[in-house]
Amino acid sequence: MTNVLFEEDGAFKAGTVLTDAGTSLQVEHASGRRAKVKAGQVVLRFESPEASHLIEQAQRVADGLELDFLWECAPRDEFGFLDLAGDYFGRTPTAPEATGLLLKLQSAPIYFHRKGKGRYRPAPAETLKAALAAVERRRQQEATIDAHVDAMIAGELPAPIRALAAELVVRPDKQSLEYRALERACGRLQVNPEALLVRLGAFASSRQLHLDKFVVEYFPRGTGFGASASAPQAVDLQALPSADVVAFSIDDTSTTEIDDCLSVSALPDGRWRVGVHIAAPVMAIPFGGALDVIARERMSTVYMPGDKFTMLPPATVAAFSLDAGCERPAVSLYLDLDASGTQVVGRTSRLERLQVAANLRHDDPALVALEERLQSGQPGGHPHEPALAVLWKFAQALTRGREKVRGKPEPRARGDFAFRIDGEQVQITQRRRDAPLDRIVAEMMILVNSEWGRLLAEHEATGIYRSQQAGRVRMSSHPAEHQGLGVAQYAWSTSPLRRYVDLVNQRQLVAVLGGDKPPLAANDGDLFSIVSAFEARYAAYATFQTQMERWWCLRWLEQRGDPRVAAVVIRDDLVRLADAPFYFRLVGLPRLAAGRRILVDVIARDEIALTVQARFVDVAHEQAAGGEDNEAGEAGDAAVDGEDGGFPAEGV
Repeated sequence: MTNVLFEEDGAFKAGTVLTDAGTSLQVEHASGRRAKVKAGQVVLRFESPEASHLIEQAQRVADGLELDFLWECAPRDEFGFLDLAGDYFGRTPTAPEATGLLLKLQSAPIYFHRKGKGRYRPAPAETLKAALAAVERRRQQEATIDAHVDAMIAGELPAPIRALAAELVVRPDKQSLEYRALERACGRLQVNPEALLVRLGAFASSRQLHLDKFVVEYFPRGTGFGASASAPQAVDLQALPSADVVAFSIDDTSTTEIDDCLSVSALPDGRWRVGVHIAAPVMAIPFGGALDVIARERMSTVYMPGDKFTMLPPATVAAFSLDAGCERPAVSLYLDLDASGTQVVGRTSRLERLQVAANLRHDDPALVALEERLQSGQPGGHPHEPALAVLWKFAQALTRGREKVRGKPEPRARGDFAFRIDGEQVQITQRRRDAPLDRIVAEMMILVNSEWGRLLAEHEATGIYRSQQAGRVRMSSHPAEHQGLGVAQYAWSTSPLRRYVDLVNQRQLVAVLGGDKPPLAANDGDLFSIVSAFEARYAAYATFQTQMERWWCLRWLEQRGDPRVAAVVIRDDLVRLADAPFYFRLVGLPRLAAGRRILVDVIARDEIALTVQARFVDVAHEQAAGGEDNEAGEAGDAAVDGEDGGFPAEGV
């Protein structure tokens, strides 16, 4: 009975021929299954052994063949496997011998290149050498990967993986040995890469993980300034006119980049002149210079609780920050008010030198008491109280004017949270946006950004504007209405030490005030590049700040020691901790109105995913004054823009 060896689905199989039609055969497999085999698939016909025994016997033959010797024996040109089998065995080979040699050839494509049915050609010597070297290299790589995996499973972190830890979770080279080992170890341990790396000590803490991930992505050369941070150019202050005002700033204690001051001067007719003074670093940062390149690359200061990465080098910040007792170049907007102190009847802008009288801080007890007196209308003895009373009255009038344009009141019940970090301890405090000093600063900055945006437009000088129409916030080189703020145009210009857009707009403004040609024209490619890059960076920085705030909120929860905590309903199942800016979804929350206080039990915290698992307990009996309704609505861009700080909290 005739048997055949044939190729099917990339493998060699043996069977007994039942019928032979010339172009095809009916074959019975050893299993009893019958199949149709094309004649072109047959590579060998034989009588013995039985088809069911051929592959097993052939494999034993193949196992005894040495590839290097077989390659040496093979013809240098194309050959058929039966011809080589005859030469190799020195006689007509048996079916198991011929098949065994065929299996050996088929299993070694780097030694023998297949050229057709049962036909091969030995690889050239150089090609074989390179292929064998590649095989050895892969073997060594696999051994290295296995060693790394075994070490990680045993609780040890290999040095190569430690060195690349942040890159492996941000932008990994998935072909690298380190990534493949980490992925394999994570698969065996059923854990994600970030959690495993933190567990093995690649990062000092989960907080360091988040920080290092951000730095690797946005500061690949490090957060320092290095040798490229040349000292700013000297500014001849005496060449500038002197501002005859008593200027003071209002900031958090942690603020170190002080770029705005206020002043109030009495006019001879009993009216008031309000001054808003903005630090002028462009006096020493020419467009395209070394410092400008640094600022343009960073685009903004990066804030996080307890730390920050400044946009400009420390020496530059120190040289232009409006610190008390220092004389600094400033761009000032002066606003003459009417007899009521609520309407602007005259305005002028100029570049000048400013003597800073004081830096007021929000947490100063004297300033806290002053703020309470402003709200109650009671007089006091703070040296800047008369000026702040004028500013408070003016700020309220500005708010009413913007709300009239908006067509509705501006939401101000939402609070800001301040983080104070002491080592690993955190304090979180809340200050409402409608506090007088916050309102004064916010209204003055909105007014200045609107006025200087108008000034640029009137002089046909290009600026970078921020607009909001139909709920969409965008940046462009053309003035447009900001409906959220209720102003005709809005160009960030008040934080040149902290935002690159403000630095650009200030440079354009100073050129206009000096009668010079602004460095950027309307269709300048640099302008569009700046806008695009700024929006991407600014959004990424804000996201990072939120992530770090969430991390510290989780640490705050841990430090409380009590899993039961108050929360506020935002909308649907979205809630926020009542005393910290941590938002999360609460499964099983009954339908409650926005602003309703509830009690929840925090069951678990994840400092890597920055999430919590919590359970609804009850509705709180005490309700916060004013509720939190505005958080669910429109505070959004108007609140952030009005703050002028860019991010909710500046950090340290």
